[in-house]
Amino acid sequence: MSMDMTTVGDTGLLDTLQHEVAVFARRAEQTRLGGVGQVRNSMDRAAYLLLNRLDKEGPMGVKALAASMGIDSSTVTRQVAPLVDTGLVKRTSHPEDGRAVVLQLSPRGQARLEEVRSSRRQLMAELTEDWEPEEREAFCSLLTRFNSALSARMAASGVPGPEAQSPS
Repeated sequence: MSMDMTTVGDTGLLDTLQHEVAVFARRAEQTRLGGVGQVRNSMDRAAYLLLNRLDKEGPMGVKALAASMGIDSSTVTRQVAPLVDTGLVKRTSHPEDGRAVVLQLSPRGQARLEEVRSSRRQLMAELTEDWEPEEREAFCSLLTRFNSALSARMAASGVPGPEAQSPS
């Protein structure tokens, strides 16, 4: 039988946790954790996550992309449109069914994604430069676990939400 952690244990710790998560969410949105240099704040979260997913999983249709990210197909269609317009994503015909559309990261999209990733890696390095390697690993592991728990909760309640399956 699980215990209700809101009444048993350290509610002060839970209050601190919920406050720090709220502050993190606000700061992450304000900065978009965009990185450093000229690349800073140059790609919104939705674009980054879509490009990252296409890079990790390869070309796929809108429905498959939406399902893998845990969001609605209409949202993916809306978010992909400017990426196609700017040449970061290509729409191609499905190799087996020419009527179906497949989304694919373009060479320009691949280069842009790597540029943003590099800038974000630099930001993470700067923010954690005085951390021990074990602290970075622990933080990453716990944040991944936290995001997975949020995703599972949202999926169980039928609420589509941002994916947390792959690192950003």
